[in-house]
Amino acid sequence: MTQKQLDELMSRDLSDLAISTVMIDGIHFEEHVVVLAVGIDEGGQKHPLGLWEGATENGAVCISLLNDLVTRGLDAQRSMLFAIDGSKALRSAIGKIFGKRALVQRCQEHKRRNVLGHLPKEMHPSVRKAIGDAYRSASATTAKTRLKRLASSLEDDHPGAAASLREGLDETLTVKALGLSLGLERTLSTTNLIENLNGGIRDVTRRVKRWRGGSMILRWVAAAVVDRARSFRRLRGYRSMPKLVAELRRNDARLDPVEPEAEVA
Repeated sequence: MTQKQLDELMSRDLSDLAISTVMIDGIHFEEHVVVLAVGIDEGGQKHPLGLWEGATENGAVCISLLNDLVTRGLDAQRSMLFAIDGSKALRSAIGKIFGKRALVQRCQEHKRRNVLGHLPKEMHPSVRKAIGDAYRSASATTAKTRLKRLASSLEDDHPGAAASLREGLDETLTVKALGLSLGLERTLSTTNLIENLNGGIRDVTRRVKRWRGGSMILRWVAAAVVDRARSFRRLRGYRSMPKLVAELRRNDARLDPVEPEAEVA
């Protein structure tokens, strides 16, 4: 049964889903990592797109999973938003396959964790608050200014934290710059949607006492994803989805300018 669910999930035709956003993140099982992709359509409905064994830090895995999505119908010629965990390999793969059609949002929560990982624990509360306050700024410009100021304040004593904060900073503000509703902005600025799904996967898979390889893990994760997908609700802030779609189509228009019609003599 679990193999059938995995096969059906990984062979699903995606061409009729009108996907506007793809979220990608991973879940760990001992020494194995399973990468999950969830799509959000133009109406705010969530759809599991697939799962693959391997980490998002592995470039070959990232290229393979994106090519699989395109082969099954994800339109690489229409702009879409990608919300990702911050992996450089995944970011590079998206650029290679989707080019300028991809608007990339690096997860703000992953950014926060990465920065805190370079700091002593006694600094975590104040820096966590400073980052959170910056991301809640009214505009992307203000948020960037505040985050750069924070990085400068960390530079002398904690250069690793400062470098981590600056790395990919603009792409943690991609969604904020689109002018969406606050609810939709917060939903799309992190990969928490997948992390919440991971919690459901843990509920289903905790009954397994011993994993017998990656194939077993994939089957069980697929079964858990299919089970949880039955209770998927519309995305929080979905009423602002037309604004996101309009921004994506505007990006298409910039990339595909309309040639002026020739005058009739």
